[in-house]
Parts: sequence; structure tokens; C-alpha cells
Amino acid sequence: MNIEFLRNFIRLAEYKSFSELAKDLSISQSTLSHQISQLEKEFRNIKLIDRTTRSFVLTKEGEILLTYAKKILKLYDSCREELLKFSTLLTEDIFITASTLPGSHILPKVIMDFKNSYPDVNIKISINNSKESIDLLNKEMIDFAGIGSFMDHNRDLYEIIEIGEDRIVFICSPDHKLAKNDKIKFAELIEYPFISREKGSGTRDVFEQQFPEYNKLNTKFEINDNDSIISAVSDSEYISILSEIIAKKAQNANLIKILKVNEYPIIAKRSIYFIKLKDKQLSTLKKKFWEYVKT
Repeated sequence: MNIEFLRNFIRLAEYKSFSELAKDLSISQSTLSHQISQLEKEFRNIKLIDRTTRSFVLTKEGEILLTYAKKILKLYDSCREELLKFSTLLTEDIFITASTLPGSHILPKVIMDFKNSYPDVNIKISINNSKESIDLLNKEMIDFAGIGSFMDHNRDLYEIIEIGEDRIVFICSPDHKLAKNDKIKFAELIEYPFISREKGSGTRDVFEQQFPEYNKLNTKFEINDNDSIISAVSDSEYISILSEIIAKKAQNANLIKILKVNEYPIIAKRSIYFIKLKDKQLSTLKKKFWEYVKT
């Protein structure tokens, strides 16, 4: 029996949705369905889920397996942790989810440096917005999260390391009319269509909290990816916002122009955080990684 199939069965019972769990696991729905089918075959083709109803319902057999699966996983994880103490070879999977700035521009260097000391560690990082990253952490789908905003979540639930600082800036095409001037007035900005980040984005959350005039912008649509925003802006009359760190790289490549607004020398600023659940017990190598990030 594959222990991870059992783990995903427990998660599925909590999610009550193949599609939602598959999305959070970053696997296909058919792969997840295959895993459940393999568990059913393990017990001579019993049915774990009642597939005749539209809602998610475990069968009686599924309820029994769920009870035992939780006990099995608890024993397995405790056993594994005990045995790894005797191993001279430190190897472990570490799962991280992060928004674009920490995930693509800050954490990769930290991860590579850590792997120089622990080459057998397997660190997997996926990119999601800040809200999705915190949700995955709360569901204990991952070990750590890198975020640009806590959104509406209670900070007291987490242990927090500040790993960077950032500002939000307005951007436009290098050929845009606004790009001709070193500084512009806010009244000029609202004459052009604006691309917003999606709800759940740390960039958008901080921008709306700190920039008092955001609702006066001529918002036309939302995009949930920084590269797509850069692409959309670089050859159009649209304007948008970006992390200054990301924007400077795009400006150096002559893809966009950072705009400076007379009335607002600082549009918005934020800290970038690396977090874990406060009450979550970490295994040996995960503790070492957490302490390494601190330094």
C-alpha cells in the first residue's frame, strides 16, 4: 500500500472535492482518482466513496478506512521521525508555497545555499498568491509559506520571519505617453485603462490598504500573474502596478517603465514574510531549514 495514497484519502475526506484537492496538490484530478481506485483494489474492490450522488459522501467502508488511516499515518509519521534520528544521511521532503516575489526572487537563493549543506534534502516550491499560500499552510498541505500580505488572517497563528522589504510602483509601456516624463500627476494616470492584480494577491491587498486613490483608477480587468501583466502593459496603453523588485528587472530589460507620481512619492510598501504554523511540530531537517532562513 502506498502511504501517500492513504494520506490523500484523508485529505479528500476533509476537502470533499476531487477537483479542489487535486488543485492544491498540483496533480491532475485523474491521478487523484486513480490513487483512490488503487486503495479500493487493495481491499478487494470495496467502494470508499458513494459516486451515485452529486455531493461527496463516504461509504460505510470509507468511514472505517478513514478512522484507521488516521491512526496509521500518525504511527507512520512518528516511526519515521524516530528512525531518522539514527540516520547519518539527512534526507527529507520540504514543501513550500509562496507568492511570486518571495517564491521567484528571494527564496531560491536561500534554498540553493541550504542544499549546499544538505544535498539530499528535496525542497519543492510552488507559486500561489498570498491568500492561497496561507490557506494551504492552514490545511497543512505544505510546511512553510512565503507571503507579501497576511490578508485577513490572524498573525498570532503563525511564527514569522521577515525576509525582505518591497514597494509597489505604477508601470506602463516604454512607449507610453506617460513614459516621456520623469514625474506625472495622478490625474494623468486615471485617464488610462488599469490592470489590477486578482483578489488574494498580496500586492493588491497592500495597494488597496495603503493607496487612498485606488478606487479612482480606470480598472478594466484583473490578471493573476506578474509576467502576464508585464506582457499586457509592455505594448499597450494600459497601466498597472508591480513589486518594485520585479518592476526594476523588467525595466532593465526595456519591457516596461516605472512611473513616479508627484503626489505619492511612495505608493505603498510592505514586508515580505516566511511563515509556519505556530503549533506545528517540525522534523529535524525542517527545523534546520527554518533556523537557516532566520539567519
